Amino acid sequence: MSKSLSRQLQISLEYHGFDYKHLAKLGFQGVEFAGDFGPFSDDAKGLKSYLTSLGLQGSGAHIGFEQLSDENWQETAAFYKAAGIDFLIVPWDERAWHPEGIKAVVSELNALALKLAPLGMRTGFHNHDKEFNDYNNSTYWDYLALNTSSEVILQQDVGWTTYAGKDPVEYVKRYPGRTITTHYKVRLPEGTEGKLPIIGQDTIDWLNLTKANIAVGGTLWIVVEQEEYPNGLTPLQAVEKSKLGLEKILQNL
Repeated sequence: MSKSLSRQLQISLEYHGFDYKHLAKLGFQGVEFAGDFGPFSDDAKGLKSYLTSLGLQGSGAHIGFEQLSDENWQETAAFYKAAGIDFLIVPWDERAWHPEGIKAVVSELNALALKLAPLGMRTGFHNHDKEFNDYNNSTYWDYLALNTSSEVILQQDVGWTTYAGKDPVEYVKRYPGRTITTHYKVRLPEGTEGKLPIIGQDTIDWLNLTKANIAVGGTLWIVVEQEEYPNGLTPLQAVEKSKLGLEKILQNL
């Protein structure tokens, strides 16, 4: 990967209790959190300091709407700001594939974007496969993208996008500048043979996706997410293989 690209694009891992030091040794530059902070659950400043000492930073966090409700707003925002985590992504909401619920999700995301902006923080939404169900002559994901502020991050989960039968490259290009963080995960479509849920051993065109993320999506973080551990691999072994596969792809940019 060229120096100019490496300055723009950084590699993170969705955190599932792994040893921070080992992640740094593997070459990750960030960690995306989902409610688990290891020994730093009540020490946001300590978390930031420790990550910094290892050359890591918080690339973002998955956080539910309820944690950013009026009652919880100040405490939640203060914690993540102190931890140096500026991208707060809603990872799941069943209303996002409901004909009326999607409108509420859009409204709440727009409101959160306005509240977070003065703090230098942003919100966003992370897709699964059902957001690509048909809706309003398009899909729920398209409705969300078209009706939210440009400040709302569209955190595409590439594995779920391909599982739903959609082209992740097309969706990056369809909404320029919105894919600030992207989950690089393999979710093999049903009936796939001879492939593994490991980056570089699957069916996804990672090279052209990454080129689109850089050129069009405004992507700052690739977030490796490893949910499946084939052939008896441990979670960390599977992460290492996906990281190696990603590095080989990035070398071709």
